[in-house]
Amino acid sequence: MGIRDELIASYAEDLRTKCGMVPDMDLLTKVTLGCGPLIYHENTHYVDETSPAEIKQIKRNYLIKKLSLRDGPELDDGIDVVMEIYNAERKYRVVVYYMLTKHFGKEAYYK
Repeated sequence: MGIRDELIASYAEDLRTKCGMVPDMDLLTKVTLGCGPLIYHENTHYVDETSPAEIKQIKRNYLIKKLSLRDGPELDDGIDVVMEIYNAERKYRVVVYYMLTKHFGKEAYYK
């Protein structure tokens, strides 16, 4: 098992144990691949939910640019919901992106 496969297994475990979700492994794998090298670097592997700049970046780069969602308060609300559901001290970026994709019903982006 390679490093990426080990990370995907860790993401799936967090989804099960810290989010109460049954992960769609195909979608989780595609979200992971979409993150590219971000998953291998300590400073980008996790989301700093206390940083307004980080949250703004997730909104701008992932939700608006990647998933083509319109900017508005519902994006901030969705981020808040995901951060509240994901009950972990350190939140994996891939898990946050996966949950946002599911929250906004944008799974088709990865098909």
